[in-house]
Amino acid sequence: MKKISSEAILKEELETFNWNDVDEYPSFKACDSSTVKEDRTICFQQTITNNITSYLQKEQIVVTQDINDTIMLYFQVSKKGELLLLQSKIDSLTTQEIPNINQLLINSLDSLPKIFPAIKRGQHVTTEFKLPIVIHVN
Repeated sequence: MKKISSEAILKEELETFNWNDVDEYPSFKACDSSTVKEDRTICFQQTITNNITSYLQKEQIVVTQDINDTIMLYFQVSKKGELLLLQSKIDSLTTQEIPNINQLLINSLDSLPKIFPAIKRGQHVTTEFKLPIVIHVN
């Protein structure tokens, strides 16, 4: 029998899984009706995408030139179900035209429903994923 040190336990707790390594992806209650893992993933991503898109539409963003950009957002869902925007890759034109785009993206996450964290071997775990969002303003 191997003895596990407290450092090893801590290291495992700090470990973040990517989606391929978990038994169940993070989810919203609305996505629970599907029993297929891939369908639940699509539902989860669409819920976040729709939430961000509708939030940005309500903001009535004014630009001097048309914006048609796909931005890449990198998220973390903690084992407590907290969603955090880690990073965003946004075209310089989009940033120039919408200087507060990052803050708008962060604010749009406030109205998301409760997130159920990913599960690995029966335990809630922290996961990271990326999500493309199309920004279209004219």
